[in-house]
Amino acid sequence: MAASSSSSSSYSTSHLLLLVGSCLLLVSYFAVSEAYTTPHLVKGLSWSFYKNSCPKVESVIRRHLKKVFKKDIGNAAGLLRLHFHDCFVQGCDASVLLDGSASGPGEQEAPPNLSLRAAAFQIIDELRELVDEECGTVVSCADIVAIAARDSVHLSGGPDYDVPLGRRDGLNFASRDATVANLPSPNTNASTLIEFLATKNLDATDLVALSGGHTIGLGHCSSFTSRLYPTQDPTMEEKFANDLKEICPASDTNATTVLDIRTPNHFDNKYYVDLVHRQGLFTSDQDLYSYEKTRGIVKSFAEDEALFYEKFVHAMLKMGQLSVLTGKKGEIRANCSVRNSDNIQLKTVVEEDKEASAEL
Repeated sequence: MAASSSSSSSYSTSHLLLLVGSCLLLVSYFAVSEAYTTPHLVKGLSWSFYKNSCPKVESVIRRHLKKVFKKDIGNAAGLLRLHFHDCFVQGCDASVLLDGSASGPGEQEAPPNLSLRAAAFQIIDELRELVDEECGTVVSCADIVAIAARDSVHLSGGPDYDVPLGRRDGLNFASRDATVANLPSPNTNASTLIEFLATKNLDATDLVALSGGHTIGLGHCSSFTSRLYPTQDPTMEEKFANDLKEICPASDTNATTVLDIRTPNHFDNKYYVDLVHRQGLFTSDQDLYSYEKTRGIVKSFAEDEALFYEKFVHAMLKMGQLSVLTGKKGEIRANCSVRNSDNIQLKTVVEEDKEASAEL
């Protein structure tokens, strides 16, 4: 009887282990499946939009950016930030690239955009020219900006991912007030940021993931000295604060420092490690760890880089589809900084073509 009881117990235990193992596999399967889901595509966007009209557009852009980043990897952060500042204001329509006009100053002249890198705009112009040489003017400036942002992430060490294309360029830039209202300051706390992003159909996980873009790039003293003077922010680690005070000895110091002190030029999860160690540069960074609703997400990204990459890509795909223009809306600008209707050079070419046709 003893032997039979032991055998029965062993049999039950093995079956229990198999059952638990099966459940764990199912949980793992669903977790991974959820992690790799991609956001629903906005009507008009496609994973293969330029398959026939400009099949080499992405290789043309990546080839040029490899050369650009080899000279100055800092431009990767500039191009990524340009995409963010375009999409959050009026949608991903390349309106941030438009120069001001008689109707008023362009988005670039609004306070949140004054620190955008001039080189980023120049690089987009270079890409516009290279893509046109390859295919003609069939690729929008908005799509060029989106592809350049993706390549900035990947070429600085981050994940590579497909970008849905088919955006068209906006015909108008946003007002100064609209630009300011849609680009929260570095002094904004996590709770307010969550409320703001909810208006863009982005959630707390998206917020923390997108903030990970600060793993590369620079911050200006004016964006964080309120945490140093006149009273030091208690959430800031002491040595980190002292180092910042050397870089920015006064609240009006005109200097910059890295956003991620561990790997400033490499796109990885060390930004979140910084936050866990109370070494986030901006209030909008460090408060992600201080705030109860986002602290767990920060910790999970600090511990698991692959998880951060998955959530970052997911959030980027969502953000990259904000209020996009597709189909017959908007236009494809021949010059990214000027609407086609205001493009004197384009008008001249069109008029010359008409004259040549009339002579024939």
